[in-house]
Amino acid sequence: MAEIILSSGDRFDIQPGVSILDAAGKSGVFMPYSCKSGRCSTCKCKVLSGETTVLQAEMGLTDGEKAEGWILSCVRSASADVVLESEDLGGIELPAVKTLPCRIGSLEKLAPDVLRVVLRLPPTAVFDFLPGQYIDIIGADGVRRSYSLASAQAGSKTLELHIRAVEGGAMSAYWFGQAKVNDLLRLNGPLGTFFLRRVAGLDLIFLATGTGIAPVKAILESIEGLAEEQRPRSVTVLWGGRVAEDLYADIAAIGARHRYVPVLSRADAGWTGSRGHVQDVLLSLEPDLDNAVVYACGSDAMIHGAQDRLVRAGLPANRFYSDAFVCSAPTSAN
Repeated sequence: MAEIILSSGDRFDIQPGVSILDAAGKSGVFMPYSCKSGRCSTCKCKVLSGETTVLQAEMGLTDGEKAEGWILSCVRSASADVVLESEDLGGIELPAVKTLPCRIGSLEKLAPDVLRVVLRLPPTAVFDFLPGQYIDIIGADGVRRSYSLASAQAGSKTLELHIRAVEGGAMSAYWFGQAKVNDLLRLNGPLGTFFLRRVAGLDLIFLATGTGIAPVKAILESIEGLAEEQRPRSVTVLWGGRVAEDLYADIAAIGARHRYVPVLSRADAGWTGSRGHVQDVLLSLEPDLDNAVVYACGSDAMIHGAQDRLVRAGLPANRFYSDAFVCSAPTSAN
């Protein structure tokens, strides 16, 4: 038995072979995470003293980060006491994770490769979540995939998902070829820590690619419920796709007071909007990065590229939050 001590002052015990992230959760200590497979870097923290042991490859870290003492808490354990520098969730208590049955309420094609799925929960079920979190869907054959919740209606009996087709994906074959209304599935969640922290007075910026707009949509809807003193100074949403049909939702129509900038990387000659990558378009808008907080959701490449560009341009490193969609990983949102 060893002890993990966080820079926030939290401490908890850990058994050899158990991940730091899991040990924290069992002790009621909430640390940031997303994929739980070592492939993104949401759970990145720095070893200040002591040594940790690797449980599986840390693909979400560069060699330089590893050399500087950064680790991923989802795939690291410890057999002796360790002190870590880790992000504080600001006293936010995560909703209880549950496994519940659910049925498909509706299926709707939003784009050739994107499906809107509405799930119905049992009438007696109680399911709370923070806008921006995701759930795991467990199919009849035990295949498990993760999808962000695209609605802010916590406590309701329906959940909205935006599901992108993945070539060769087992769950994609089900969703796009076999799924029908009233099918029985199971869900596990809510999961992840991609949700608003304190944003009062800041310029809140969302960067999304593909179905990464789903949790952004949920968070945008939730902003309407914030008290005036809790609201950001401004809200800007940049959503990127390859072609116009990739931008399948009417983000401008959501009630939050926000600026919406659609971005295409392979637009035809008729496109009059922004072109390129969302992080580059954001920088071309000359934002006040000293007063900004950025939430990025979508491809792993976009997230790492955006974080590098924006931090080098002046964004405080601790004001960049992300949720990377790692295709077909058992515990990654997609």
